[in-house]
Amino acid sequence: MTTLKGIPAAPGIAMGKALLFHSESLAIPRRSITTPEISLEVLRLEEALIKTRHQILDIQKRLAEELGQDHADILNAHLLVLEDQALREEIIQGLKVQLVNVEVIFDEVVQRHLKAFSRTQDEYLRERTADIEDVRKRVLRNLLNKQATTLAQLEEPVIVVARDLSPSETAQMHRRHVLAFVTDIGGRTSHTAIMAKSLEIPAVVGLAVATKRIQKGELIIVDGTRGDVLVEPDPAAIKHYELEQRRNQEVSRQLLHLKDLPAETLDRHAVTLSANIELPDEVPSVIAHGADGIGLFRTEFLYLNRSDFPTEEEQYQAYASVAEQLKPHPVIIRTMDLGGDKFLSPLQFPTEMNPFLGWRAIRFSLARPDIFRIQLRAILRASVHGNLKLMYPMISGLEELRRANEILGEVQQELTREGVPYAKDMEVGAMIEVPSAALMCDLLAPEVQFFSIGTNDLIQYALAVDRVNEKIAYLYEPTHPAILRLIKRIIDVGHAAKLWVGMCGEMAGEPALSLLLLGMGLDEFSTSPVQLPIVKQVIRSVEHSFAQSVVEQALKLRTGKEVEAFLLATLKQVAPVLVE
Repeated sequence: MTTLKGIPAAPGIAMGKALLFHSESLAIPRRSITTPEISLEVLRLEEALIKTRHQILDIQKRLAEELGQDHADILNAHLLVLEDQALREEIIQGLKVQLVNVEVIFDEVVQRHLKAFSRTQDEYLRERTADIEDVRKRVLRNLLNKQATTLAQLEEPVIVVARDLSPSETAQMHRRHVLAFVTDIGGRTSHTAIMAKSLEIPAVVGLAVATKRIQKGELIIVDGTRGDVLVEPDPAAIKHYELEQRRNQEVSRQLLHLKDLPAETLDRHAVTLSANIELPDEVPSVIAHGADGIGLFRTEFLYLNRSDFPTEEEQYQAYASVAEQLKPHPVIIRTMDLGGDKFLSPLQFPTEMNPFLGWRAIRFSLARPDIFRIQLRAILRASVHGNLKLMYPMISGLEELRRANEILGEVQQELTREGVPYAKDMEVGAMIEVPSAALMCDLLAPEVQFFSIGTNDLIQYALAVDRVNEKIAYLYEPTHPAILRLIKRIIDVGHAAKLWVGMCGEMAGEPALSLLLLGMGLDEFSTSPVQLPIVKQVIRSVEHSFAQSVVEQALKLRTGKEVEAFLLATLKQVAPVLVE
């Protein structure tokens, strides 16, 4: 058995035979042309571009019907490539100089652009190479009159293994036949990862060697939650994952009776269970999984794959739509958290040695108040359509928080002068995800109405562990005693200041950790919709006083491993269906 470690892109477990999917290589014939034939070659190019455009529009239509317009818009980058006039002129110039057929020139020009994009340090631009490569192959196939091999042609359930999958290839997957997929390249921010979550297909990306280490027909297990791919697993591993699959199915069945039940303990201590979303079209899943609202709307996804920033009206429509569908439940909108491991804005971000510690999140917003004000205007306008709340990411000190609130106040005054309605009592909160903010949260508390703990970044900053570096992944411990103390301090200080405290990091969706957080007094748990019934099961299985006693014992332990073992053993006692 071989275990490959990658980046978890979409949660879930799948077990099945591997299918190696290779986007077919295209042999491009080279032939000389005369000067009078240049116009004919240009005409052939225009016809191929038009045909490609129609193909992409057809895929967009299908995506819009199945997943919603936001996901269909992912293919807009393909259309932008097809409409690039500078690219056309470069090809025409190549035809005049080299006097060879247009397939050769088109391929040379696009390959040059692909190499330039692949060398950049900008993650957003690197991930756009998949869009350009997809368009390149489509146009060449149309020039050569060749049919594409697609995942829509599958006839039996398989796990797709590929170097990469373009958004259009992912869109053609049939959920009945694709159990999961794994790729050599890609990241959490790639379009393919976003689609996998929406299709609820387990996926692991960024494996580097998947296509080299996995053979066609081999049995593999994909753990899209942890980022593991097991090749030819041994009987013990198969049994382990079969049990985990059954547990997941059991929890899903329990959703039928848990959905409409309150998230409260046996002694009637109630908490709020919210969902994290990236796109407005995920709201039906939020409702289906019984969420009490949205604890994190990651607005940076609205900036994805564009040549410009979303307008105020576009953002307003997105925020208002979510608020309308969820009311009277709250919807917490996080202002754009661009940079770090998130995809970047249409502006050219500087190349940084440590992007997680660099020009990102609230730092970017305060440096570009023109862009920040547009988002705040859209949020405020949408606030009349439901119960919207606003929070700022990566607050590290009082000056940042006060400046953000100052700009918010200026925008509110501006809307008042214009006679534009907005909710005057909209709550404003701060994400506590930087150690400095955790240590001085008592000073931040008077400036906001709530705290939301962002554990993903809080853990990596507090422990000095890059959370996307697999070489030190073992050091990334949510159960580390230092992390537990920081979280407890944030909750205690928040409550002392009469604030409610939520959490929107991955910790909130882990069943053993949710037991601990319950005992610490966390008011709101926000996680992916599919994790909500698991957390609710834990909460409804214990008394609040019992959870408080768990915290007392956990805080006495000295290592993260000891805490983890203790919590898993306790969880097995109170909710055995969630543990092996």
